[in-house]
Amino acid sequence: MAKQKKPTQPEKAFHAGNAGELHQTTDQRDSTLTTNQGVAISDNQNSLRSGERGPTLLEDFILREKITHFDHERIPERIVHARGSGAHGYFQAYGDLSDLTRAGFLCDPSIETPVFARFSTVAGGAGSVDLPRDVRGFAVKFYTQEGNFDLVGNNIPVFFIQDAIKFPDLVHAVKMEPDRGYPQAATAHDTFWDFVSLMPESWHMILWAMSDRAIPRSLRMMEGFGVHTFRFVNAKGESTFVKFHWRPKIGSASVLWDEAVKICGADPDFHRRDLFEAIERGDFPEWELSVQTFDQATADGFPFDVLDATKLIPEEMVPLQPIGKMVLNRNPDNFFAETEQVAFHPGHVVPGIDFSDDPLLQGRLFSYTDTQLSRLGGPNFHQIPVNRPRCPMHNFQRDAIMQMEVPHGRVNYEPNSLDPASVRENPGAGFTTHPATQSGDKLRVRSETFMDHYSQARLFYRSMTAPEQDHIVNAFAFELGKVETPEVRCRVLGHVKNVDAELCERVEQALGMEGQAYNIPPAVEPIDMAPSPALSLLGKAKPTLAGRKIGVLLSDGFELAIVDQLLALAEGEGAVVELIGPHIGEVESDGDTAVSPNHAIAAAPSVLFDSVVLAVSEAGAEAMKREAAVLNFVRDAYAHLKIIGFTASSMALLEMAGIDVDDGVVELDSGGGATAYLDMAKKGRLWPRAAVIKA
Repeated sequence: MAKQKKPTQPEKAFHAGNAGELHQTTDQRDSTLTTNQGVAISDNQNSLRSGERGPTLLEDFILREKITHFDHERIPERIVHARGSGAHGYFQAYGDLSDLTRAGFLCDPSIETPVFARFSTVAGGAGSVDLPRDVRGFAVKFYTQEGNFDLVGNNIPVFFIQDAIKFPDLVHAVKMEPDRGYPQAATAHDTFWDFVSLMPESWHMILWAMSDRAIPRSLRMMEGFGVHTFRFVNAKGESTFVKFHWRPKIGSASVLWDEAVKICGADPDFHRRDLFEAIERGDFPEWELSVQTFDQATADGFPFDVLDATKLIPEEMVPLQPIGKMVLNRNPDNFFAETEQVAFHPGHVVPGIDFSDDPLLQGRLFSYTDTQLSRLGGPNFHQIPVNRPRCPMHNFQRDAIMQMEVPHGRVNYEPNSLDPASVRENPGAGFTTHPATQSGDKLRVRSETFMDHYSQARLFYRSMTAPEQDHIVNAFAFELGKVETPEVRCRVLGHVKNVDAELCERVEQALGMEGQAYNIPPAVEPIDMAPSPALSLLGKAKPTLAGRKIGVLLSDGFELAIVDQLLALAEGEGAVVELIGPHIGEVESDGDTAVSPNHAIAAAPSVLFDSVVLAVSEAGAEAMKREAAVLNFVRDAYAHLKIIGFTASSMALLEMAGIDVDDGVVELDSGGGATAYLDMAKKGRLWPRAAVIKA
């Protein structure tokens, strides 16, 4: 095979746009980008807005055509967020927020507001798996007494792009490549990395996507974010900027990449099953809703623009203020009718919550209604029960496809004099837009305050613990190892170098591409921000077994007293214990008591559990120690840094699997062994083992 020529960086292949993007240049008219009407497009990077930081204008026919076409590309499945899981519940405020907002459900702690929450992957189709490396949607519909409010966010607080006009390009790039129809639900391919290598604004989000945040352990353990800057408006008309945060009460956790790969094969519905079963057994998932609030003067003092959706506000700058809790306590009665037909929209707001001029948010306010028209068959999707407001709803909108109501009377317009009792506008109670002053030329331009693309990516990486940084390096190595085009890999490495030189060196070494990073001058020289410990999942993790799952491997003759003690103690810590047998039939204990296992070992690899216990008899160990499923169960648990409990009679399995007994391999006995094991299991993983086992 001929040796592959090392790519060289073209001298004039790119130019820096007004937001720092890199684009191929051409003077050839036959290669000019046009609208569907053949009109040449002068700027495909920026929506038309009033002033550099002003709102997006409805007259932007290029934006509307592009997003309208994109919204209707898939029928009837969602184009993004197609694979989702949902549940019903309620939200309850902690106190009175009337000093910040007139939204009633946030001002009265006696009100339990019904909610429907939907969690989803982004890139894959409805039939894809639950655990790809991907962003997760985190959307909540509040059925308030003043109308529906949808908080439509993600499990990552920033996004890939700054302007909605780039969303179709982003999703086209991340989806299956159009000439071959693969890969499904994956970013590890050329078109995605080619796109983001030409979009420096993506690089903060890329670091998050390469981190543990993109492979969560459970939907119940995900943080959620509103992403954009919104406004609270109180009864006096006073406005305060706000960013929304969800925090799971049982803590956040992720899986390792090797676990994610194996879980996708062992249980493609791992997250969906976990959420459904937790609610069915009464272990209701709970999140705390917190906000960051700040005024314009504070925003002006940040070294970034709060209208830029690729930026976050570190909690050390603006602390979180807890304002309420959400509890999910009921599974859908029918998946299609509710989880599939639920329609979210960031434009579904109630009085007291308003928008900012974030150009990504401004485009979403158009896109979501247009999407639902296609996906749900017409403008009457609000009549579907899961979308219907729980408060009175009256207007003169009539007819159209799938009309389920039968309106009465002659009048279907306002104002009218024929029906004095008909509904009218209500200036006092109705929604009013905060009168922010905006003026400026109509421009397609990105504000210069949006041009720093690397400082917060650097902040994120340097805020991670050592294991989390290792995982980011490994993720880049895996993803770029799937990229076939050498120039794309070199360009990506150039951006990584702008984020952190040491990170770039580690990724280059992992790829065998030392010194091949392109030199990509940043539009704005990145700055070193103080690390934010709140960004690290491991750094803020607290020891717990709440919501975690322990798998106990049994054989005939297992020690019933030890297993019973373990079950009682584990359940007292909020853990779920599942029994695994050599087969699905009953297993006899040493006291002739028969138990029915939850799983057979062939169908229950250790990746499905947070921690495992080997509780087999000596005879059982001898019989099982040459079974591949058993050895893989033990070896994977050890390689994935999990805490392993074992009884003395199970030692033969550890020896056969080649396991060295360390602090995370704990013997259970009739004394305090179960307690010692559970105390270790609360830590989640034995990270020092990673120095011996590359996980």
